[in-house]
Amino acid sequence: MMKAPICPRCQGELREPSAWHSAWQCALHGAVQPLRRARSPSPEGLQALLQKAAVPVWLPWPIPVGWLVTGFTGAGDDRGGTRGCVVALSGPNPVGGLGEMLLISEEPGLGLGAGFAGLTGPDPGPDFAAGQPHAFVRFGHHEFPLWHVDSPGAAAFAGEVLGNWLWIILWPDTAGLLLLESLSLRDLRDPGQDLDLPFGAKSPRLPG
Repeated sequence: MMKAPICPRCQGELREPSAWHSAWQCALHGAVQPLRRARSPSPEGLQALLQKAAVPVWLPWPIPVGWLVTGFTGAGDDRGGTRGCVVALSGPNPVGGLGEMLLISEEPGLGLGAGFAGLTGPDPGPDFAAGQPHAFVRFGHHEFPLWHVDSPGAAAFAGEVLGNWLWIILWPDTAGLLLLESLSLRDLRDPGQDLDLPFGAKSPRLPG
């Protein structure tokens, strides 16, 4: 049986929609988009996420050497589709040991990236993007800036791509060295992609 969805901001329990409330309700954050439990790192898990994705499903391509895709999840309901998408990867940290990465695309105000980064607000915060960008990603023929966001124990970066937030969160914080060179991204929703994705064990960073 599928486990109940949880809050995208605090991963707490939700109250289902009812005659009095049309949205899923978190006791702490009010009306939210329900976050689903992790889907398996497999072609089937990816297709399940893509089926109702209303925002990009980002993947670095080529994937950094030695890294594997380790799961998917999304936030949204049956009416509006999946309005926040998460792709998890793991691989060698540039300074040694294991690194983990989440790529998150979400509509503003959803709070999914902030929740995974350990922040209280739904978005990066009032001082976000006050200075020069700290990293860049490429999509198509364009480069998009990212700014570092303080996150306990992680290297978190955020920016706006195609009208949605993009978060890249890496553990431990030293794995942020991967962004010294800009990553090229693919939106896995785009047709005509025949990518042979390397899958690994499910990420412990994803719920469920």
